[in-house]
Amino acid sequence: MPDVEGRHPTTRILALLELLQAHHRLGGADLAARLGVDPRTVRRYATRLAELGIPVEAERGRYGGYRLRPGYKLPPLMFTDDEATAVVLGLMAARAVGLATASAGAATESALAKISRVLPPALRERVAAVPDTLGLTLPTREGRAPQTAVVLSLAAAIQRHRRVRIAYESWRGDPSERDLDPYGLVVHRGRWYVSGHDHRRGEVRTFRVDRIGEVSTLAEEFAPPEEFDAVAQVSGSLARVPWAHEVEVVLKAPLADVRRRISPWMGSLAEVEGGVLVSLRAERLEGVAQMLAGLGWPFEIRRPEELRGAVRALAGSLLAYVEEGGNAAGTT
Repeated sequence: MPDVEGRHPTTRILALLELLQAHHRLGGADLAARLGVDPRTVRRYATRLAELGIPVEAERGRYGGYRLRPGYKLPPLMFTDDEATAVVLGLMAARAVGLATASAGAATESALAKISRVLPPALRERVAAVPDTLGLTLPTREGRAPQTAVVLSLAAAIQRHRRVRIAYESWRGDPSERDLDPYGLVVHRGRWYVSGHDHRRGEVRTFRVDRIGEVSTLAEEFAPPEEFDAVAQVSGSLARVPWAHEVEVVLKAPLADVRRRISPWMGSLAEVEGGVLVSLRAERLEGVAQMLAGLGWPFEIRRPEELRGAVRALAGSLLAYVEEGGNAAGTT
């Protein structure tokens, strides 16, 4: 029995079609019970299918019912080469970058299998070669995937401007319950985040979706801030994570060039006299030194003082590599 409770009428019409394809004949009362509507609505749905050219036959009388005209079958789903390739690539990319939820891994495989079944043989063989031969250099997803039900509940609440109550677990493992006005969902490097007004703290905050165990939609509605940018909010939240070191470096380069090289996820940028001030937090100063060396621009370290030592150590290591390589090339 299809679970159609609370769904859009179009979904129920499609569910009616699915039931009629699966059964030779079904009574009006039986269909109404399965679809969660009254018999009059079933008649309206059947009429709509007939208007779309699908031959639904109604049998009148006390024991009347509905059936598809004998011998009728829906035509196979037809994709062009471009459409089929786009769907397959989209599923592959979603799986690679972490857009899939906890239960969507199997769903991705089943979706690819369904698409393969309905494609004409010649196109099926061509499209099947794509996942078999394509390699992706997209970054590997970090962390665990969120629950599908949690993602769907949050997305619906964001769209309908409804407050939710979430069961959340902090990075320390501490459980809490929070009322949240969710403004937007963001995926970054395979991790899902939701940003919104946290009523427990009285401010806009960002939460990891994979740490949300349960979502309950509440009756309260909310008005989201005008022009709220969920991506910018999450970017700023991640840039403010309290890592071990607070770093300030002035890059001797135009602001536009720096913006192309340094993501807002890494830190904040501000134009100052002589260049661009980069403010960020880092767990390891060695990584900051490597980033500065890779950018290739002159820079001025403002803080911390220990970063100077990390840069000197990197420079010494690089020089040693060059000298060792030169000596090895000159030996016989």
